[in-house]
Amino acid sequence: MRTISSLAALVGFTLLTPPSLPAQQSFPFQNPSLPVAQRVDDLVGRMTLEEKASQMRHQAPAIPRLGIPAYDWWSEGLHGIARSGYATVFPQAIGLAATWDPDLIQQVSTVIGDEARAKYEEAIRHDIHSIYFGLTIWSPNINIFRDPRWGRGQETYGEDPFLTSRLGVAFVRGLQGTDGKYFRTIATPKHFAVHSGPESERHRFNVMPSRFDLEDTYLPAFRATVTEGKADSIMCAYNAVDGVPACASPLLLEQKLRGAWKFQGFVTSDCGAISDFYTNIGHHYSPDAAHASAKAVLAGTDTSCGDEYDALPQAVKQGLLPESALDTAVKRLFTARIKLGMFDPPSMVAYARLSFEQVDSTAHRQFAREVAERSMVLLKNEKRTLPLHDVKTLAVVGPNAASLIALEGNYNGVPSHPVLPVDGIMREFPNTKVVYAQGSPYVNGISLPVPRTALRVKGKYFDNTKFTGQPVMTREEQGIDFDWNAASPGKGVQANAFSVRWDGTLQAPAPGDYIFDVAIADCYPCHDRETYAVSFDGKLVSRQDSGEPKETRSHTNPEFTLHFRDSRPHPFQLEYTHEAPIFGAGISLRWKPPAAQLREQAVDAAKRADAVVAFVGLNSELEGEEMPVHIKGFAGGDRTDIALPDVQTELLEALAATGKPLIVVLMNGSALAVNSAQQHAAAILEAWYPGEEGGAAIAETLSGRNNPAGRLPVTFYASTDQLPAFEDYAMRNRTYRYFTGKPLYGFGYGLSYTHFAYSNLKLSAKQVNAGDPLEVQVTLRNDGSIAGDEVAELYLAAAGAHGNAALRGLARLHLAAGESREVAFKLAPRDLSTVNERGNRAVQPGTYTVMIGGAQPAAAEHVTRSFAVQGAAHMPE
Repeated sequence: MRTISSLAALVGFTLLTPPSLPAQQSFPFQNPSLPVAQRVDDLVGRMTLEEKASQMRHQAPAIPRLGIPAYDWWSEGLHGIARSGYATVFPQAIGLAATWDPDLIQQVSTVIGDEARAKYEEAIRHDIHSIYFGLTIWSPNINIFRDPRWGRGQETYGEDPFLTSRLGVAFVRGLQGTDGKYFRTIATPKHFAVHSGPESERHRFNVMPSRFDLEDTYLPAFRATVTEGKADSIMCAYNAVDGVPACASPLLLEQKLRGAWKFQGFVTSDCGAISDFYTNIGHHYSPDAAHASAKAVLAGTDTSCGDEYDALPQAVKQGLLPESALDTAVKRLFTARIKLGMFDPPSMVAYARLSFEQVDSTAHRQFAREVAERSMVLLKNEKRTLPLHDVKTLAVVGPNAASLIALEGNYNGVPSHPVLPVDGIMREFPNTKVVYAQGSPYVNGISLPVPRTALRVKGKYFDNTKFTGQPVMTREEQGIDFDWNAASPGKGVQANAFSVRWDGTLQAPAPGDYIFDVAIADCYPCHDRETYAVSFDGKLVSRQDSGEPKETRSHTNPEFTLHFRDSRPHPFQLEYTHEAPIFGAGISLRWKPPAAQLREQAVDAAKRADAVVAFVGLNSELEGEEMPVHIKGFAGGDRTDIALPDVQTELLEALAATGKPLIVVLMNGSALAVNSAQQHAAAILEAWYPGEEGGAAIAETLSGRNNPAGRLPVTFYASTDQLPAFEDYAMRNRTYRYFTGKPLYGFGYGLSYTHFAYSNLKLSAKQVNAGDPLEVQVTLRNDGSIAGDEVAELYLAAAGAHGNAALRGLARLHLAAGESREVAFKLAPRDLSTVNERGNRAVQPGTYTVMIGGAQPAAAEHVTRSFAVQGAAHMPE
């Protein structure tokens, strides 16, 4: 029972499920045949001041007298429709960027939009108007990943404005659809603007970018998603720009967004961003909520994620803004709702007829596997270690080898059939003996799920919270590490109230004391009540039975210590109950084992194997959004050191010392300095947080069924010492465009199992008048022995440009062995332009050089041609 129909019984929960609206008289705004503007004017003209203000919150309540249902503007769809139960989970955004394939990204966001629409329509049929079930999707995150220490960089498309623009436009187009009259969903590029950490400072940070950096780096992707992608929504950021909070910035919201870019949609704040105007932790920009709300609305922020806009009626009465300013904002919001078809018969809205059966469908999961395959980046392949052939015994080790969270990333949906890496390898290599060992923690002092080698349990699932009656489902488990947010654990188990009893054994690698904890899924808003009880050797050792909603409980998981007198299996039981209106289920049994003992198990497995695959990296509990993590290398969601954590490096060095071929698979959301792996490993594969089918995609890449062709969307620096200060937003010595050092792996880098050659580069003209386009053509040949994809990268060294040659074109193509293709690029005038120190963009006269190859010019063979531009042409803002 994983459909929303299982939620139909949730009546009486007034926050998420308001009472049905009474039958209403017919108003002009309800007439689909009238122009949208006329309908909106009629509707807003009937609303009171207080009703207008209420509609400017993300939780907009119903207005029964007008027949307006409640609507929550907050939904997430970064790489799959998130936090609303089972959905197709694609690779994290940084992995999507590694495909270097805008057409593929548009297909991905089309699937996300279809699933969001299908979930919304099913929810409406059951009178559910909840957060995360709406059609306004707060994605994509197109902030520039300027520094690898930023924990939220995983949510972005990397460090390059051109690549981010192409992928951002594609994502927006897929979400919003091509109907012409109705949106499939509405995309919300974020966070506008100049926003990329530190997370601990984001509520008060003031960025003062140079006019050059603003126009050259921080704004191009936002401009593209608005002017080309026609995004109908934008989210403003927490931080201030030039001393003014982004959500009140005339520069960003008036001059750029609605002025130069002619944006017609609505602006939403990040959650709590308006509070940052006046709270003690914030910008100290306004004295109170009324003044802050007035400033935000006057600048053009139409809806607030939070309750700050409850102060708007007071602000109007105090004369801080006219009521007409609210009219303007509310009209924008209801224009969006009407264009989403919310007030029209479903028969008129093609998207409203999308079947719920496609949500998390077999076809969509297969597509997720294909996308994950295309995201794989091969960083090293010494002596053609990969693909693996004729391996009788394979050791699979590392903290990410059997990690669910390392598949999911953050802002994720719930995968119904997640393929963990070790399981994917077992399926892909059926004639190979696979020996698994956890190998190491992520970081010393941080717990991780108890592995299947230590825990053997059977789960009995009850369709109630009392463990009464017969279990409706019983199954053998590979561990206790589950994400069931707004989802049922399985057939016959209702998502909002169930209990599970796991019985089995727990054993330690050696005698001694071991620290454990039970982590309950952390979500907002859960409104849940949960309990657990842990028994070991027949004795109760830990329990939580507070009967309190999670919102009032500590976020720290209580630890307990178990003493193992030997390394044999001991009786173990964990009982868990979950009760919530919709959200919140999930549980993980974790431990903090001695690193030396885990490492010893992994080395023993390696010695018995013909080759070793080590899954190392990070997870979204170490890097992410404003988190309470403060440990060596990590602070508040960000990193203080980009090196692979010491304990994992020690694992790799111990494995390499066995002399067995070592393949390192990185799973992470940001660049890692893996110098030891580069030195000792035979092969390195970057897999990112690869989504629900990630384990299968990795395995098929290791076997050769998938020929990797992903490219790095970020620079992998050799060490933190190569980076400027994290807080410095100047682009000097940042990203491949301005970095002057030698990286470990460069932006745009990625290997293949075959070889491609470029030749016969042609330009449409040797001299171009400023303001005219340039057409480029090159011959690409797969001169290897197997089929594969190639990413053709076009870089331009432009007259008067600062920094290194910059990406200005890309094309991903599939070629059979021996096949040749002609690849065409069209460089628009804006692609040929540069930005001066005053922030003005223009095509300048002089000599330009086009370079095309499979990586940056310094990292691969390229074909080059030069041309001249005559005259100058200024570009629009």
